[in-house]
Amino acid sequence: MPSQKILTEKQAFVAELREKLQGSVAGVVVDYKGINVADDTKLRKELREAGVEYAVIKNTMLRLAVQGTELESIADAFKGSTAIAISKEDPIAAARILNKFAEDSKGAFSLKGGYMEGSVLSMDELTAIAKLPDYKGMLSMFAGALTGTLSGLAVAMQAYVDKEGSAA
Repeated sequence: MPSQKILTEKQAFVAELREKLQGSVAGVVVDYKGINVADDTKLRKELREAGVEYAVIKNTMLRLAVQGTELESIADAFKGSTAIAISKEDPIAAARILNKFAEDSKGAFSLKGGYMEGSVLSMDELTAIAKLPDYKGMLSMFAGALTGTLSGLAVAMQAYVDKEGSAA
């Protein structure tokens, strides 16, 4: 039986973890087995730069943190070697970075589950979200679509003016 001090510390950790999970916009649970130190350091740096908090946490602590919340069904993913990436701002950053890393690692590292805006995602939903472009990529796609539409409108207006000019 753990001492009262250790029990109190663990309860405080679980409460803090629950608060982080509920205050985040998205998170991804991964199986990190087979990753070497150099790759782990590189991955952590990329996640940190994207504003994502990444940590290896005991499955029991994670289960206790999601117990009784809307994320409780993600507890099925808390088996084996588990790490979690929590994003407070960008809902797709963690999924995008970790999915790319999992694809590059060829099986040594894999996604186990995720959530977004308080809802647990299926693996299909998680991988679909992971393949979305980042915020800047979405903005450039939008700008490209807008520019194409405006160019088409300008050509159509010029054709109308040319037609009206030749009719007069």
